[in-house]
Amino acid sequence: MSFPKNFLWAGAVAAHQLEGGWQEGGKGVSVADVMTAGAHGVPREITDGVIEGKNYPNHDAIDFYHRYKEDLALFGEMGFKAFRTSIAWTRIFPNGDDAEPNEAGLKFYDDLFDEMHKNGIEPIVTLCHFELPLNIAKKYGGFRDRRVVDMFVKYAVTCFNRYKDKVKYWMTFNEINNQRDVNNPFFAFTNSGVTYKDGEDKLAVMYQVAMNELVASAKAIIEARKINPNFRMGCMLSMCPTYPETCRPEDQIVTLKEMDKSFFFGDVHVRGHIPSYTKQLWKNNGWDIKLEDGDEEILAKGTVDYFSFSYYMSYVATSIENNPNAVKDEFVPGVKNPYLKTSDWGWAIDPVGLRYMLNVLYERYEIPLMVSENGIGLHEEPDAEGKIDDKARVDYFRAHIAEMKKAIEIDGVDCFAYCPWGPIDLVSAGTGEMEKRYGFIYVDKNNKGEGTLNRSRKNSFYWYQKVIKTNGEDLA
Repeated sequence: MSFPKNFLWAGAVAAHQLEGGWQEGGKGVSVADVMTAGAHGVPREITDGVIEGKNYPNHDAIDFYHRYKEDLALFGEMGFKAFRTSIAWTRIFPNGDDAEPNEAGLKFYDDLFDEMHKNGIEPIVTLCHFELPLNIAKKYGGFRDRRVVDMFVKYAVTCFNRYKDKVKYWMTFNEINNQRDVNNPFFAFTNSGVTYKDGEDKLAVMYQVAMNELVASAKAIIEARKINPNFRMGCMLSMCPTYPETCRPEDQIVTLKEMDKSFFFGDVHVRGHIPSYTKQLWKNNGWDIKLEDGDEEILAKGTVDYFSFSYYMSYVATSIENNPNAVKDEFVPGVKNPYLKTSDWGWAIDPVGLRYMLNVLYERYEIPLMVSENGIGLHEEPDAEGKIDDKARVDYFRAHIAEMKKAIEIDGVDCFAYCPWGPIDLVSAGTGEMEKRYGFIYVDKNNKGEGTLNRSRKNSFYWYQKVIKTNGEDLA
């Protein structure tokens, strides 16, 4: 059998996209709580605080905060070996700079992790998944301010100490490389609590902010290993392979440089130092990216044990300016790939790209890999009998798992976990929609926030249950 016997078949979510209960249990306001609902092609509005009359879908989400036992039982029924979720920073430190943690928030995750273990599910926990305390964003400018590094480490250490016997797998920052796109304010705000100012060099700011976060991650990892040497500490990047449009040599160089924008983050996380191509970029642009004494040693000591990444789509780069084939759509730079179909939201469907990315990452870093997100958003409505035959989702996962299997069996890649996004319908991070559905489990709620919140199994639920039961051998 190609998949290891202890392979972690799982699912992945983020606290702010499903928990709800945004003001319960002493929780503070996060950056996700001031983002309104958007749509395909309609960006989410980031408001200055919570404004009455606006639609903030993350406030209630799917009420996992009160219904997690029901949902975890469904995941257990599917056979999940693990479940990736995040801790909402504002449940633990409501303002981010609080002197003491919030006991009610800590207790919630105690109960959540206990319930997961009751269902035979291993927790995989992200510490900062687009849910920075709003107070940190407004008072300090997010990770612009070096003081926020110590706030994050304090928060991380609090969690490590509290859950040292309940959680083995940790990640520091989710999709930390998303903020490389400085033209989309969503990424700077959700990743780092940063709002760019008129006239400033956004890329220079982004690299300074990123270095502050990478130091924070390394510091947290160093402390984690003191608390429990058995912790497995990981990074998390969004990895979308970029292909050259043609065999034109200039296209290859553009593609190489495009991938470097993400590899920078992975290289620091895994190799423990700033790569030469990044240092040269800073020099060429005259950017003075500040590091404190001892930071380079911290980066070298605080490297990760495994590399986790989300995989949704691939891109195509071109060296031709004003290329007539250019694509201008959400998250889709470059030009259209004529060999691939796209989802309802315009994302290229590229299963082979997953095998390619697994190979590239394993050859580059030589540490175990986790596919921590992979999935497709679909428009879905129950039929007259209340059932959903989501064949397109099954086809999507079948093709991607088959390519992951080739990477393990043929190419020798050490991939130890697969976490489809989101195993239950939840609020889309990018658009704030409920009707961009990812789940094996349907949640009765629409984009307006209307619905019973009742859960029901889609056909894909039973398909993934079979995949897990056969350890990935039966994909029919």
